[in-house]
Amino acid sequence: MNIRMIRAPKKQSGAALMVVLILLLVMTLLGLASLRGTLMEERMSANLLDRSLAFQAAEAALREGEAAILANGRAGFPVIGSGGCNGNLCDQPTQAELEAGYVPRADRNGAHWGGALVDVGDVAIQPEFFIEYMGEAPSWPRCDSEIPQHPSCLKPRYRVSARSTAADRAQVVLQSNLAGS
Repeated sequence: MNIRMIRAPKKQSGAALMVVLILLLVMTLLGLASLRGTLMEERMSANLLDRSLAFQAAEAALREGEAAILANGRAGFPVIGSGGCNGNLCDQPTQAELEAGYVPRADRNGAHWGGALVDVGDVAIQPEFFIEYMGEAPSWPRCDSEIPQHPSCLKPRYRVSARSTAADRAQVVLQSNLAGS
């Protein structure tokens, strides 16, 4: 008869379990850090897209304002020297406005901004613009000091301001200066 003796297993200290738990914890932390970075990159790309769309819409409104100046000149503007506005067409600020702490029209909420006719779809709000007459200025350096003065020396100057906001997050304001004919 063959009798086998069964021996009791040696006591295990559980070191393998502790190593596996620590490795699992490290892998979880690495996964969370990676996920956090991915979410940040996604937000950054969404903001970049919003800003790009707002910029393109504002630039389209700016070009529309410039085209209106080149096509109509001062037609529709208020009387020179009044400092007032007629819709989104404004005269240059008066000396009294400047001395009283003039707030640029671009900084006024809603005042004098007119909607542009460009189609931006449903991604951004309708871009707006306004045009300011800035007075006459020399077309080339020191032409206003020539005697006799050349007929095309002084030309009207305009400032076109345009703005657009994409998804209530990115806001873009653009300005350009333009010499009329």
